Amino acid sequence: MARSRGQKLKILYLMKILLEQTDEMHLLTVNELISRLEGYGISAERKTIYGDIEALREFGFDIIMEKSKSCGYFVASRDFELPELKLLIDAVVSSKFITERKSLELIKKLENLVSKYDGRSLRRQVYVSSRVKSMNDSIYYNVDALYEAIADNKKVCFTYFDYNINKERVYRKNGAYYSVSPAALLWDDENYYLVAHSDNHEGFTHYRVDRMSNIKKQDEPRNVSVKEFNPALHSKKVFGMFTGEEEMVKLRMDGSLIGVVIDRFGKDVLMIPDGENHFIITVCVALSPVFYGWIFQFGELCEVLSPQSLRDELKECGRKFLSQYKS
Repeated sequence: MARSRGQKLKILYLMKILLEQTDEMHLLTVNELISRLEGYGISAERKTIYGDIEALREFGFDIIMEKSKSCGYFVASRDFELPELKLLIDAVVSSKFITERKSLELIKKLENLVSKYDGRSLRRQVYVSSRVKSMNDSIYYNVDALYEAIADNKKVCFTYFDYNINKERVYRKNGAYYSVSPAALLWDDENYYLVAHSDNHEGFTHYRVDRMSNIKKQDEPRNVSVKEFNPALHSKKVFGMFTGEEEMVKLRMDGSLIGVVIDRFGKDVLMIPDGENHFIITVCVALSPVFYGWIFQFGELCEVLSPQSLRDELKECGRKFLSQYKS
């Protein structure tokens, strides 16, 4: 590297060294900084190092000098603190819609936001290979394409697939394209879903984003109704992203389920006391097998009071379930 070019890049390499190799537990002296720069083929003097560090401080870097036996420098604060990055990495690891390869790539990028020493501590918490992950590596591009279509108020078309027993893609509708008006992207049960309206039927439908391929933004504008879509309200009604007929359901529940109800329907849900240890709620839900499963998991702690049609449907579901275990 020519001397003049090296001097022009000196402050950039100094910044790189401080970001990668220092934190409050790992300091570098001026002599050590000079030595690290020499590793990049750049010569420096103590006086210029002091000036460059001051320039970096003026630019906004929080570089601290700690006086002990010798003066050492370290980067005291960064855009992300270590606990924040741990939360982000946990989210990446637990997200089923991100493939194993993409998860590892993302984690590596997050590690680069801290010193190499803190990066090692982040890596210790990562367990990706044993997790259930998507097999569709194009998830990033799918999400980007869908957000772009929503921002531009355009319809999208795509092909949609499932997997057979050999883990091969089997396209629905024999590979024909779906054409829908995208309303929103929702994250539920560690998967990304597109909520969209189709001109072929009423209401909204959910599509797993990792099961979509060949996504194309169309010239045709979205259906007007999608602009009024409320993702937060929709999430409260829908269980497991299964759509169904919406119904006002009255439930009598044991007091031990108060936390469960707040987690599911939010703090604004009206809970009316009923006896010493029960309460009644009335909520609007989309009736589906997933909602039935949500009710059944509580056993005798939860009873559907109305509508009667739902009580009858649950009885029939229970009868069919028990019939499988008759000898």
